[in-house]
Amino acid sequence: MNYANIKTCDIANGVGVRTSLFVSGCTHHCPGCFNAVAQDFQYGKPFTRETEDLLLAELGKAYIAGLTLLGGEPFEPENQRALLPFLHRVRTECAGKTVWAFSGYTWEELTGESRARCEVTDALLSLVDVLVDGEFVEAQKDISLRFRGSANQRIIDVPASRGAGKLVLWNG
Repeated sequence: MNYANIKTCDIANGVGVRTSLFVSGCTHHCPGCFNAVAQDFQYGKPFTRETEDLLLAELGKAYIAGLTLLGGEPFEPENQRALLPFLHRVRTECAGKTVWAFSGYTWEELTGESRARCEVTDALLSLVDVLVDGEFVEAQKDISLRFRGSANQRIIDVPASRGAGKLVLWNG
């Protein structure tokens, strides 16, 4: 997996000051995408153990609330496979930090049958606290929405949804 960017002090993509990883690769190609350059799976730099170590060091800072995954598309199957071991490290080495993920795939696509589902999807979702789901829809763009670019996107409480067996919106 490659990554397009890392923001070590991000206040736009989740609650609190966050460290954000923008992965490369996305097959959605949403018109009006804010990060179209990251749609190319080869864009950016390789995601290595050194990259993980850098992110974990940033997450270790007391003022950092957690990690945000976006892109590109973190839930492209090849990206999921690379992110799963890293998120295990985050949960082990950075207890108490939250994990947010932004995906063009919907909750229903990630938990049902879709091109996004692979052998690690459920395990990856189990390590995410909040999922902002759904493709960006330019006709529904609304800059007043918190943590979303278009009105069709939802902010989902992943642990509550998994526990209830149905979608539960985040009420942060």
